[in-house]
Amino acid sequence: MSYREVHMVEVREVLRLWSLGESLRSITRLTGLDRKTVRRYVKTAQQAGCKSGDVVDDGVVGEVIGRVRAQGPGAHGDSWSVCAAHRGLLSGWLEQQIPLVKVQELLGRHSGVVVPYRTLHRYASKELGLGGRQRSTVRLAEGAPGEELQVDFGAVGWICEGGTRRRVWALVLTASVSRHLFVWLTYRQRVEDVVAGCEAAWAFFGGVFRVLIPDNLKAIVASADRDKPRLCSAFVEYAQSRGFVVDPARVRHPQDKGRVERAVQYVQSSLFAGETFATLAEAQRAAERWCRDTAGTRLHGTTRQRPAEHFAREEKPVLLPAPEAPYEVVPWSEVRVQRDHHVVVGKALYSVPTSYIGESVQVRNGRDLVRIYCRGQLIKVHPRVEPGQRSTDAADYPPRVRELACRDQKALLAQAREAGGSIGIYAERLLDAPQPWMRLRHVYRLLGLVRRYTAPTVELACSRALEAGVLDVTRVVRMVEQAVEQSPLPPRPQPAQSGHRPLRFLRQPGEYRLIRGGDHE
Repeated sequence: MSYREVHMVEVREVLRLWSLGESLRSITRLTGLDRKTVRRYVKTAQQAGCKSGDVVDDGVVGEVIGRVRAQGPGAHGDSWSVCAAHRGLLSGWLEQQIPLVKVQELLGRHSGVVVPYRTLHRYASKELGLGGRQRSTVRLAEGAPGEELQVDFGAVGWICEGGTRRRVWALVLTASVSRHLFVWLTYRQRVEDVVAGCEAAWAFFGGVFRVLIPDNLKAIVASADRDKPRLCSAFVEYAQSRGFVVDPARVRHPQDKGRVERAVQYVQSSLFAGETFATLAEAQRAAERWCRDTAGTRLHGTTRQRPAEHFAREEKPVLLPAPEAPYEVVPWSEVRVQRDHHVVVGKALYSVPTSYIGESVQVRNGRDLVRIYCRGQLIKVHPRVEPGQRSTDAADYPPRVRELACRDQKALLAQAREAGGSIGIYAERLLDAPQPWMRLRHVYRLLGLVRRYTAPTVELACSRALEAGVLDVTRVVRMVEQAVEQSPLPPRPQPAQSGHRPLRFLRQPGEYRLIRGGDHE
């Protein structure tokens, strides 16, 4: 049997008629209420101290209603008392993630009373927090006209194009004040797709909104955070070029962009439901007509105005100017510098100086130039190359490595000539071969002898090897080592003689004691 709540006016009328001396039967006939209901309110008034003939005011009526409601259908019964008596057991079972149906069985087994499931669910929800606490919300104040544009993605349907059935996503952009909206259809959710949708929206609205409020989609937000979200560099550049700012909604807080949340459902049910499109371009033309003629001319349930007229009157005059030139999206990426001094960008290789090996760098892959940044500083610029190719700057390699890595014969020969005439001639003879790059390591070894020993010693060995017609670096190495054994090199200068700061823990031999056979000397 359903319960009908008795209105305060009806209760006042019951008490007024009873105060005037009417019988319960007469009050039932005059008010249309059930006789049991009339008897309950009259009896409660008598228990509250009211007598026939007393003046019935709002205070008396309120007290009577409060007493009746405390005893009526809203009051808790015996089953609720059973749940309250076993609160600790119920709380423990729910903490163990035991389903409520099983909890009902366990409670009946423990208490001997079968509590109705509905009563158990109400008790667990209200007293034990089952299902989470009930949240309240507030209605956000309206922003200034032309200020905010809320953005969201939603799946709207499928299109079979080119023999492939593909899911269609709708980028919905809704003006916060007028609720005028624009829909951009796409197969993917890349930065290029979002930028294309925004560009089409500026043309549709006739201007640019000052604030864009998206959710945390990857094309706009690189790292979501409640207080400091990190935006994608490519989209930040686009926002800077068009003059608007991006204020993403908080994670799992759809109410931050409630205007567009409902609009996505409206697009799904009104634009795509029951429709069939052959191509995405055909669907986009239909979407623009729908935004202009259907969604724009409907009477909005909240504003009680037609969105297109509302927008044209209040928001369009205050928008930023619409862009005239198309925008080129420049992708950004974050990569790590490999041990070979290169980073991989767009399947191509670009060199970076040695000091940045192992660092994470940000790369702006432009149409003509590739710019590499580290901690906000520009560290390298390369001309863009095709995938599979590489752009290497020899200056990025450390000294005495770049010549061999880049097969720079001229640089190696210049170093050899600088070390000595015979050394230079010997290096030229070594490289005088059909495949000179195969002997670069020989010249590099020859220059290593110059760094390890004195240049005159290597010069003499190369001169004798040229006279004997020997083109073998290994023989030159032996000649240098034999010359050093016959006339040893002068000892290296001590730290004090070289002008360097003496070592902190350097001691003379006499300052140490020798231990022999356990005896101290």
